[in-house]
Amino acid sequence: MEREANSAGAQRWDPVRYAEHGRFVAELAGPLIELLAPGPDDEILDLGCGDGALTAAVAPGCKRIVGVDSSPEQVAAARMLGLDARVADGHALPFDSEFDAIVTNAALHWMKRPDAVIEGTWRALRPGGRLAGEMGGAGNVARISGALMDALGRRGIDGESRFPWYFPTPDAYRRKLAARGFEVAEMALVERPTTLPGDISGWLETFAEPFLGAVAAPERPTMIAEVQAALKPALYRPGTGWVADYVRLRFLAVKPRAGEG
Repeated sequence: MEREANSAGAQRWDPVRYAEHGRFVAELAGPLIELLAPGPDDEILDLGCGDGALTAAVAPGCKRIVGVDSSPEQVAAARMLGLDARVADGHALPFDSEFDAIVTNAALHWMKRPDAVIEGTWRALRPGGRLAGEMGGAGNVARISGALMDALGRRGIDGESRFPWYFPTPDAYRRKLAARGFEVAEMALVERPTTLPGDISGWLETFAEPFLGAVAAPERPTMIAEVQAALKPALYRPGTGWVADYVRLRFLAVKPRAGEG
């Protein structure tokens, strides 16, 4: 029986729903893979591997790849692809000098203790190892999250308290990486309006559960309809469909070898 409201604000992942409404996340990762530049001798960690679509795309170009994700359901889906996928908390990665590179796509913004995540990636990398990432950056889905918070506000609920993401500026994230000792080779904030595969309601049901879970289940369709109506003038394009207001932070950082830096 479904709970009346998800008071913890947790985001849960349904691999089938994610494949339907979120496959574009992996499909648009070409620039990130180029930044990673996997080599045939590389052992790579995919941090926040989800259902393994990106992991599978990188695997042929490297020696070994391990995927980790906090969602048991997504990890099970990745294992169905024959991948080495494990359940792990990105804030407490269980690796020590095991990888030549880490790739992470659309995952870090769900991890709201970035210093702990960066510490874990540093520990997991060998000297000279690379951290290539793409995440939501400052301004990401600002219209969508604003409409969601407005809808909650009309119901007497503090939308800010339900905000589930960490969207840093390039300068802020560069400082965090540098504070741990990483050398930042590239850092760019990229506006990337993203055409969705279907109606905005599918995106909301897939990615915005922390907001939707603040209201009782029977009220959620009404809230989704309100958000859809509020966003349509800005994000719906005739002939194209719904376009999410994505802004991505893409970066490459290196763990120096001894005597470097």
